[in-house]
Amino acid sequence: MAQAVKHDGQHKARLVAGGHLAETPVTSVCSSVVSLRGARLLAFVGELNDIMKIWSTDVGNACLETHTEEKVCIIASPEFGDHEGHVLIVSKAPCGLHSSAPRWSERLADVLREMGHFTSKCEKDIWMRGMADHCEHIVVHVDDSMIAGKDPEAIVKMLTEKHHFELKGTRPTKFHSGCDIFRDEEGVLCCAPKKHIEKILGNCWRICGT
Repeated sequence: MAQAVKHDGQHKARLVAGGHLAETPVTSVCSSVVSLRGARLLAFVGELNDIMKIWSTDVGNACLETHTEEKVCIIASPEFGDHEGHVLIVSKAPCGLHSSAPRWSERLADVLREMGHFTSKCEKDIWMRGMADHCEHIVVHVDDSMIAGKDPEAIVKMLTEKHHFELKGTRPTKFHSGCDIFRDEEGVLCCAPKKHIEKILGNCWRICGT
């Protein structure tokens, strides 16, 4: 069981596979992510084009949206009823496996290509698609995505209805890649790690009292 506290204070728990018990693959086990510079660039490109909106979304249980290439099985517990004691083959890519991250990255890349997007030459996790009067951009940070386009709702609808992704936190961007995105007193768009700073200061007060 893995537990975590999200940046917005939500608590999350999930069952994970024992990847430490499996042999490490010789191929890459990492999922590439967009750089903070790339995410900031997308935010300000959208800001400079009045017709574009900036939205963020998160794919829930992303690894389970793809299939594993490792051989994984479990012994069914009493919760499985009549199947208790049976050996069950796991076909999805659960969290904790060495290959789950790259399998998810490949799955999302296939979906974006099918939707007509292609990768930027400067960063492969910045995806683009030419439209009639603008160019849509999507930056990917594992299962978090930021969309800059005239109609981000249409992209979200396609991901949920056609590709059956379970999306959450879909809304105009306020936080991405560790940074808050907000406007100052004069309405200027800004990026700053406010939540992380507040968390660090809170930990200092709790541990040191100063």
